[in-house]
Amino acid sequence: MAGIPLYFVDLQDDLDDFGFEDYGPDCDSMRITAFLDIPGQDNLTPLARLEKYAFSDNVFNRQIIARGLLDVFRDFSNNEEDFLTVMEIVVRLSEDAEPTVRTELMEQIPPIAIFLQESRPNFPTAFFEYLMPIVVRYLTDVNNQVRKAGQEALLILLEQDLVAQSDIENKVCPILLDLSAPDSDDEYKVEAVNIICKMASMLSRTTVEHMLLPRFCELCSDGKLFQVRKICAANFGDICNAVGQEATERLLIPKFFELCSDSVWGMRKACAECFMAVSYTTSPEVRRSKLSPLFISLISDTCRWVRQAAFQSLGPFISTFANPSSAGLYIREDGTLSIRPPAQDGNSNSCQPSNNVTLMSSSANATLSSSEQPMEIKPEAPTEEISAEVNTKLSENLNKDTWEEGSDCCASPGEDVSCLSQGGRAGAGVPEVPKDSSIPGMPSRCGEDVFNTFLYWRPPLPDITRELELFQFKTEKHNESCSVPCNNCVASSEIKKVLESLQEHIDDPDVQAQVQVLSAALRAAQFDSVGDCETKKMEESSGKTISDEAAVSDAACTQVQEDSPSSPASQENISDHSVTSLLKSTDSEEQHRGTSVFLRKEQENNPPFEDDKSKFQDIIPQPLLDQYLSMTDPARAQTVDTEIAKHCAYSLPGVALTLGRQNWHCLKDTYETLASDVQWKVRRTLAFSIHELAVILGDQLTAADLVPIFNGFLKDLDEVRIGVLKHLYDFLKLLHADKRREYLYQLQEFVVTDNSRNWRFRYELAEQLILILELYNPNDVYDYLRHIALTLCSDKVSEVRWISFKLVVAILQKFYTNSANALGLNFINELVVRFRHSSKWVGRQAFAFICQAVVEEECMPVDQFVEHLLPSLLSLASDPVPNVRVLLAKALRQTLLEKAYFKSVGNPHLEAAEETILALQSDRDQDVSFFATIKLKQGNMDNITIEKQN
Repeated sequence: MAGIPLYFVDLQDDLDDFGFEDYGPDCDSMRITAFLDIPGQDNLTPLARLEKYAFSDNVFNRQIIARGLLDVFRDFSNNEEDFLTVMEIVVRLSEDAEPTVRTELMEQIPPIAIFLQESRPNFPTAFFEYLMPIVVRYLTDVNNQVRKAGQEALLILLEQDLVAQSDIENKVCPILLDLSAPDSDDEYKVEAVNIICKMASMLSRTTVEHMLLPRFCELCSDGKLFQVRKICAANFGDICNAVGQEATERLLIPKFFELCSDSVWGMRKACAECFMAVSYTTSPEVRRSKLSPLFISLISDTCRWVRQAAFQSLGPFISTFANPSSAGLYIREDGTLSIRPPAQDGNSNSCQPSNNVTLMSSSANATLSSSEQPMEIKPEAPTEEISAEVNTKLSENLNKDTWEEGSDCCASPGEDVSCLSQGGRAGAGVPEVPKDSSIPGMPSRCGEDVFNTFLYWRPPLPDITRELELFQFKTEKHNESCSVPCNNCVASSEIKKVLESLQEHIDDPDVQAQVQVLSAALRAAQFDSVGDCETKKMEESSGKTISDEAAVSDAACTQVQEDSPSSPASQENISDHSVTSLLKSTDSEEQHRGTSVFLRKEQENNPPFEDDKSKFQDIIPQPLLDQYLSMTDPARAQTVDTEIAKHCAYSLPGVALTLGRQNWHCLKDTYETLASDVQWKVRRTLAFSIHELAVILGDQLTAADLVPIFNGFLKDLDEVRIGVLKHLYDFLKLLHADKRREYLYQLQEFVVTDNSRNWRFRYELAEQLILILELYNPNDVYDYLRHIALTLCSDKVSEVRWISFKLVVAILQKFYTNSANALGLNFINELVVRFRHSSKWVGRQAFAFICQAVVEEECMPVDQFVEHLLPSLLSLASDPVPNVRVLLAKALRQTLLEKAYFKSVGNPHLEAAEETILALQSDRDQDVSFFATIKLKQGNMDNITIEKQN
């Protein structure tokens, strides 16, 4: 702006005379169009001069006019005729051939629109008649810079709600639809879809759904430009939020599946990044049955960048399954997480319908939505009826054994845990579960529709006990010719071949998961024949006829013999199957396993299964939790992201809130692993959120599992300790009084830092101690916290000292509020000795400030103050340092003498205070006499203007 005089070559002399050479960027009082008021030789009115330079041949003149239009409107808004003339000039100026002029003009449209909105009674339709058509026309301008300016102006106008609904539907949306048409120019189409996505959140749901949503769905499938699809993928969550749940599940979810399987990895990465926003707008059924397997496919993507984005979104996606009430918590109106009272907490459990909670920021804010209902999941492939029938009796016993031997969780009907048997891979189908079905022999818990986890690695079986007798004869007939051992040998050899082929890629976590499943299948095939032999021995020793369980098992053997291929051609077909098909075949063989005796033997030979059972829960699909727990695997840092552990730590409070305290055992080992991570950034992340996790877990789990980790953070690096320190009060208040008292000995350690220059650490300590005072009794405060406060009052940094003085005042208030007058008197005497009689003037100045704060906060009885502190305070009037006397004058004039106690007639202490004020008014230092004479307005102690000299 300093070069404005150079723009107007023909007015250079006039501008110099007017003083434009002094106009610069710091001169806010100068109007850009002040030259319109310059008296010239042309004898033109300001309006005529405006028109002259608005259509001057000099492009710089026209730029200045466009840049100063807001000032022009303000100048001519008093006269309606002149105002309309200016508006016509603007319309003509918008057709300028120079793109820079049009750009300058468009940048001024939003502030002009706001000004017209404020002046609407005078010009109710000016914006809609004159300026809005310009904005719409510039969306199709030939110049890229002008179009960008028009798009930005449109978004600002929509955000400020300055565009009428009729203009949106009749002017803006048709233009955007034309620009995004299939036959439109590529550059225009990219810009149009971008503006559609950005403006969707600013329009009404009806407008978006009826006018923009169909075109958005078409653009998601645009096969010509991947840039268009990428913009759609990046803004997919905003569109879902704009149209709501019904339209999202009906129209957008199919398109989201297409984008997640796009051949361009950038599309899949964008989908992973917005997955939480999409999940938040869907129902619990869709979230569990459709989005969860889809997310597993993204997290197992072949592209590292897609996997990296998916793992970063895994925690937020899991948080959309949350129901804070099941964790004994509730969300306050301000968004903070709080403990539910015991009476309310008892009414919630893990089997209740869950609401969605989206966690914002590190731990964070939660928003509730509709509750979850039971659901039906359609199978990907039909199962054979015979296979289901012959295993009915077996399922009854195995279900009973599995329930009794240690599954703590009750899986919900809609939980998709079948992916677990496929190594956590996507696409595993889950059989349909009728809502009213009941399985014989299975315990009922938390409702009739709840099944135990055993049912999720094999199809649910109908009750066909009446048909068992018909199969018994067939079972005995084929008992001797059962070829299960032969089939097991074939399966074992095929599994060994696959395991050998996977050894080359054993470092990949996904391959490791496949190897674990294949190993379990191999053990099953090897021990199956052993289980049959044991069954026969038990039958011979008992001398009885074959039991129902054996009948079922042998019938299963017979069916396997009839159904399984035994010819060489069939074996070649088996060898040609993929790893996924082989896993399904081995899973089918496990369904036909003979007795519960074998199941117990397999568990004995496979100890890790017991450990895995402790990770089971019924809140979220198990594969999601398994992938989240694997984020602490060192191999993930090499194959996915070096900071994957930090992302895991960042979202852990949200995952813990989702699972609830009853499922903390699923996360305990992961949390301990993160707490001991070699990267201090990971430990720092946990330190900043440990207080939120303590609220989620409750006092018992906090004392057992979090306190040891908290103690470790206290001795960590300063970068980690600051996270604990910032929320020290929040954490300590959740502990029992006895446990809380143990930390009195450790608070002193915060005074010592790795770097003495890190004064903000000590400043934070003083602020936290002010809050912590309420957690301890006066004796503990006097014995432990008093020493820390006095140490901080002598800090080298003035900011630390001033906040510490407030801590001293709070300690005094603690003593006298709890009637510990003796402790208060001892502390006052110590303050007098340490500060009033300090050899350094900074200490004596601090004493004046403390006395002023004590009076301001009224933290002690006034009679105690005038007896123990006032004499020492007034004696500072003879201090040789002016800075001390200045603060004394402020304390007396602004605080002490304003109290009613000192205004009462006959007060013996009033005379001494007034004499001191008179002496200070005649002080030789001007600042002292000024503050002793003038009474300044002061709101509170924080607004005290004090010279903080060192």
